[in-house]
Amino acid sequence: MNYDDIQKLFLEKGFFFPSSEIYSDAPAGFWDYGPLGVNFKNKFIESWRKNIVRRDSMIEIDGSQILSKNVFVASGHLDNFSDPIVRCNECNSVYRADRMITDISGDMISEKLSDAEYDEKIKSLDIKCLKCKNSLSSVSRFNMMYDVGIGPKGDASYLRPETCQNIFVDFLRLSKTMRIKLPIGIAQFGKSFRNEISPRQSLLRLREFYQAEIEVFYNPNNVDVLDEFSTVSDCILNIHNSDDEIITATCNELVNRGVLPNKFIAYYLGLVQQFYTRNGLSLEKTRFRILPDDDRAFYATHSFDFEVLTSVGWLELVACNNRTDYDLSRHQKISGKDLQILDNEEKVLPHVFEISMGVDRSLYSIVEESYHKDGDRLLLSLKPGLSPFDVAIFPLSNKNDLPSFSKQIFNDLKLDFQSFYDSSGSIGRRYRRQDEIGTPMCITIDFDSIENNDVTIRYRDSMDQIRVPVSEIKNKLLEYYNN
Repeated sequence: MNYDDIQKLFLEKGFFFPSSEIYSDAPAGFWDYGPLGVNFKNKFIESWRKNIVRRDSMIEIDGSQILSKNVFVASGHLDNFSDPIVRCNECNSVYRADRMITDISGDMISEKLSDAEYDEKIKSLDIKCLKCKNSLSSVSRFNMMYDVGIGPKGDASYLRPETCQNIFVDFLRLSKTMRIKLPIGIAQFGKSFRNEISPRQSLLRLREFYQAEIEVFYNPNNVDVLDEFSTVSDCILNIHNSDDEIITATCNELVNRGVLPNKFIAYYLGLVQQFYTRNGLSLEKTRFRILPDDDRAFYATHSFDFEVLTSVGWLELVACNNRTDYDLSRHQKISGKDLQILDNEEKVLPHVFEISMGVDRSLYSIVEESYHKDGDRLLLSLKPGLSPFDVAIFPLSNKNDLPSFSKQIFNDLKLDFQSFYDSSGSIGRRYRRQDEIGTPMCITIDFDSIENNDVTIRYRDSMDQIRVPVSEIKNKLLEYYNN
């Protein structure tokens, strides 16, 4: 399935839709999660918590979305978080310069070019306004943070453009209250805000978006002392290097061959790969792209973008960066607070390895991978535990005692499983509706069910049907999800 097919599914089935869509002045880049989207997102995040956060005994916070100006002075966002833009000299349309050049030339353009270098490329390619074909202005810079005035004096503060800064500024208190010992992962799930110049392709580029962030604080002298590495040592990764080559090997082999710098970084890349494979993305369509020096963030010594191949090309889902002690040292300097902690009787300013996951993009990619035609039906083959509904309950008819018997089963399941009740239309049509939104199991209650106290369970992927006593329904559901 391609991007348009996925958009149609999202809109028609209530996964996602544009915010304020009934108004003509609704701004682009803002989307609302519908009922199915909320269930899907919540289950994805629960998988993230279970398979990464809780697996590694990380701790989780939920920080404020508005932070003070000094936070972003320290982080460098006020000086560096900007995009190159050009304006049409006639109609005043605004374009992001690097993307405009890439779209027209077909060549990837570094985000670190100077304004003069962008101007030269635009001139050499004779790029004009896409709307009115008139000339463009020189390149200037646009800071993508949303500024927020606090209180009657409008004290300067900003909506966070990334979730990690909460973790850094809370590190001192967390180190004391949680008695932190290195290495330790601190996680946060929540919204970030970036004033994108030209948001497009729905969930793929938003102005308000979800991130699942993990910052792993560690002693840089102990990067190869990691007992947990054995759990990912045989995990296979695709590494896309700076020579445009793909190296496919296990985590252990990649470290031994010097493709990855150490076991510490290899471990967390392995965790990311295992997580996405478990949730439906095939190894063949994923890769870790090593970012070259001119494409790496200014604070990072090593950067790996976890990407997936979609119908719109390679899409970045997770930024994995070795941020060293940049963030804590900057916050220590600007705040005047000592952020060092003791590690084996040694006072250290921890380094940080970041795993920054784009949630909205991840959900889109999983759906595109899972959505396909199977004969005459549309099928969303989501992995167990990700489907918006765990089970659907269908009375075969609305006659006699079938509805009340079916409702009793529904009420018995709904507190433990995300359940859906549907009594309208033919049974085949009801199956098809649930197949298309990914419901893995449907329970049909017929006239024999009341007499025999049993039901028919039909499985989404195989369409196999089995007869099960009512008392065994929960066990069958648990058996499916545990497998």
